[in-house]
Amino acid sequence: MTNNAPMLNRCVLTALLLLAGPAAAAPLDLSQVPQMSSAVKPLPKGWQDGAVFMEIFVRGYQDSDGDGIGDLRGLIQRLDYLQALGIQGIWLMPISPSADKDHGYATTDYRGVEPQYGSLADFDELMLQAHKRGIAVIIDYVINHSAAAHPLFQQALLGPGNPYRDWFVWQQEAPSGWDIWGKNPWFATEHGQHYFGTFGPHMPDFNLKNPAVVDYHRSSLRFWLNRGLDGFRLDAVPHMIENDAVNWNDQPESRHLTHEFQALIKSYPDRYTVCEATANPKVYAAPEVCGSAFAFGLESQVIKAARGEADAIKFVADYFLSAPPSMATMLSNHDIFAGQRVWDQLNGDEARYKLAAATYLLQPGTPFIYYGEEIGMAGVAGLPGDEPLRAPMSWSAGGSKEGFSSRRAPFRPLAPNVASHNAQAQLDDPASILNFYKAMLKLRKQYPALARGGYAAPNVQGQVLSFQRRLGRQTSLVLINYAEQAGSASVVGLPAKAKLARAYPAGAAAASADARGRLTLPVAPLSVSVYKVTP
Repeated sequence: MTNNAPMLNRCVLTALLLLAGPAAAAPLDLSQVPQMSSAVKPLPKGWQDGAVFMEIFVRGYQDSDGDGIGDLRGLIQRLDYLQALGIQGIWLMPISPSADKDHGYATTDYRGVEPQYGSLADFDELMLQAHKRGIAVIIDYVINHSAAAHPLFQQALLGPGNPYRDWFVWQQEAPSGWDIWGKNPWFATEHGQHYFGTFGPHMPDFNLKNPAVVDYHRSSLRFWLNRGLDGFRLDAVPHMIENDAVNWNDQPESRHLTHEFQALIKSYPDRYTVCEATANPKVYAAPEVCGSAFAFGLESQVIKAARGEADAIKFVADYFLSAPPSMATMLSNHDIFAGQRVWDQLNGDEARYKLAAATYLLQPGTPFIYYGEEIGMAGVAGLPGDEPLRAPMSWSAGGSKEGFSSRRAPFRPLAPNVASHNAQAQLDDPASILNFYKAMLKLRKQYPALARGGYAAPNVQGQVLSFQRRLGRQTSLVLINYAEQAGSASVVGLPAKAKLARAYPAGAAAASADARGRLTLPVAPLSVSVYKVTP
């Protein structure tokens, strides 16, 4: 180890892990991990350009062994479903051993697999099978903090003389003036000292001003990249460095560290990085910081636009005039601060649900579909925190376990609309939400301008949004009518006398622009229309 932080005796670490529980019983690996030059990529070069991801909570996706908990082998069983849907990448919420035994963000070992999910061999098999289907795999990596049960934090608790004390952030007395989301982030130990935890006492912050800590994370990232992993979602990056009670969020040092981690990841060929940066996401999406970041704030406006709110439609139309096209877009995710499940936000209105989906799937950005979103899965009411968003996937309505688990009851109640909105039923219904998602992803593959093109001529007329996606000589025109009434859209900026053939929905007559590249097109109520434009 560097920075005079000697490796703890392996027996001591093993004992600590055994105290933490059987899920963390393997010896903790703190060794330096070099980059392997043989870590080749089997996916085509540039696979990430225009890719659509599925965010997957492994615990809630598919149980393969009947214990009521989703696992990696279960996910492997569902790769064909993802491939048929048109997914090109999957983001796995944390899969490493954790103290929370649920969401996984309280990490206890950065170089292993949560035993309830399987083993490293299972992970390697997932990578192999996903790549065979042209699907990339990225995983969540929690840089900012560990679990309080992490063996190194347990060592740090022993006192200032411990070699791992400086791996975390300490003060003798709790500093005054701190307020993060309405709480003081300094927590007392039984010895009267205080440690810092942005997200609570169960997740102490690493001291990322300590080079040894940064080196540990670098080696842990290489550990996964050397196995052929396609990239990472880096968690909570604006919180890596807190300077004081005022300057605790999105500090220059955090941006610099984020870029360093991105550079390491992308030193491997064709890897992808996306960051969770609720503070200034457009800045974090820049190449000199993370390269991609979730477009927080856009998701709520897309939902409001789908409801027909005029100000939101204008916001959505203008967003990518200033935002980098590398933004990662979504309608919701695993965190309640990003909103309830789409079904609940739109009160089960399937027509408006489809408008919301089309809006972000056809605009620029890298779309991230949250598992179950593609079938209209509802949240589970009455559960605390984020749990309503993380129910077992609704695979079928047949049988007591609804296709998720073969024997034991699932770890959490099923979605309340599982009987009607499950993957099996949706596949059989041509008008279903699932088949609409499949149609949108198919359009992205058929017309590369929709997946990788620039963004031009956004226009809002009443409740009708129009925009063009351009890639080389290819142009696609998108019209979305958020109104309950039929209308028309005046389109400008097309090539003179361009020919328009409707790509979606099928069966409409062709149209032509005039000598100045203008025309007026009809729009049905609550509808999406996509046209192929030929000069």
